[in-house]
Amino acid sequence: MSNEIVIFIGVGIYLVVMLSIGVYASKRASTSASDFIVAGRRMPIWICSATIVATWFGGGTMMGAAGASYESGLLGVIADPFGGALCLFLVGFFFVRIFRRLRLLTFIDFFENRYGKTASTIAAVGSISSNVGWTGALLVAFGFVFQTLTGVPLEIGIIGGAIVVFIYTVAGGMWAVALTDFVQMVIIALGLVSLLIVVLIDVGGWGNIGPHLPEDTFRMTPKEGNAATWLNYFRAWLIFGLADVSAQTLMQRAFSARNEQTAQNSFYLAGFGHLSLGLIPVTLGIIASVTMPGLTDPETVIPQMAQAHLHPAAIAIFVGALLAAIMSSADSALLAAASVFSTNILPLFKPEVSDRHRLLATRIAIPVFGSIAVYVALRVQVVYNLILDANSVILVCVTVPFIVGVWWPQANRSGALASMAMGFLIWFVAIIYVPEAPGDLLGLLAGLLTILIVTPLTQKLDPPKPLLDSEGKETEFKDRLGTLPLFRRIN
Repeated sequence: MSNEIVIFIGVGIYLVVMLSIGVYASKRASTSASDFIVAGRRMPIWICSATIVATWFGGGTMMGAAGASYESGLLGVIADPFGGALCLFLVGFFFVRIFRRLRLLTFIDFFENRYGKTASTIAAVGSISSNVGWTGALLVAFGFVFQTLTGVPLEIGIIGGAIVVFIYTVAGGMWAVALTDFVQMVIIALGLVSLLIVVLIDVGGWGNIGPHLPEDTFRMTPKEGNAATWLNYFRAWLIFGLADVSAQTLMQRAFSARNEQTAQNSFYLAGFGHLSLGLIPVTLGIIASVTMPGLTDPETVIPQMAQAHLHPAAIAIFVGALLAAIMSSADSALLAAASVFSTNILPLFKPEVSDRHRLLATRIAIPVFGSIAVYVALRVQVVYNLILDANSVILVCVTVPFIVGVWWPQANRSGALASMAMGFLIWFVAIIYVPEAPGDLLGLLAGLLTILIVTPLTQKLDPPKPLLDSEGKETEFKDRLGTLPLFRRIN
């Protein structure tokens, strides 16, 4: 039996399992929009932690970060996994408790409560755009896997992977995503650890790799450079580490957790899990820079290493791990985009939306946004950079008002709108006239400075709105830090 047939059989079994889980989860998600979007707010810590890691550890880390470390060592992967892990810790410590308490469906609801319709609509469009771009990058990674290991054209892999994700996400919503994420997380961990062990054995241990690496392989700060170099370095930390603190894919898990303690601790566990797992493909990329020099496309290094070092049956299992990493993020991004659309965009055109219609709209939006992501994937076909670029709009328009809205009771609509406008303007001007500069970082700084100036000046003309929960009740600005016990259960 040829390697391709063995791989196809293994992949076929994996996809059938994912679809079966989606069908099972559909029984728990068909009753209401709340069940579908936030799993009825009853997710336990073991599922919640796994789904956060699986969501965050996607094709960008598995494929993109391995390729980036292959070319540039640790300095090439500051954004992910290091910035990605930083984001999870920041969300767990500064934001999760208050957002779980608010019992919202999307973080856009928070924008609407604090800043009004205009700001929330801008944030909604930015969130949807970011998630669609992220999904497109993940589908590119999916296509790379198939093309590298089976010879199937990239385009067919992208479309085929998208269809499977559409089906089980539409069927079961957050429960389907969370349960498939748990299974996928186990497969990812087993596949990556197995590949690393086999590769280290085959190359004779790390002692045969280390002496051949460039001196700066493990350096995590620029050795030298001008202001632009350092700005781009800080941008690498912030594009995931700060921009994604408001990501709907993360907030949706906070909303879905059983309680505040579960939400907080799930993010802490996920932060350690993401960094631990993320360093494995980074290490494999560094090893491949010695054992497989001169790759035309470094982002295919992981499947190429699997092909070079694993038995065909083991390759089939590892392909499942690759697909698990990719699909576990793609389904979350699509569900996030669809949830924002049905909860925050649809009411702009149809003010009175019943729960049944919201549920239907969410399900319909999943393949619609997924189809747009497929188009993006077919046009761009670069994993790591596409994921980073997808976050730029969020960083310049949403991040500052989001953080300020949680931590500054005086934050108001005028300051938020001015910050969004200035952040976007500076970013847009920078990418046109100074493309070598980190435009999104400059936009972030401009937005922060603007909101700090405009907010105090407009307090009387535009008084700040209170922090409201899902029932319209005011919530106090207190007990926001993630300092609940890690292991001792509280009531």
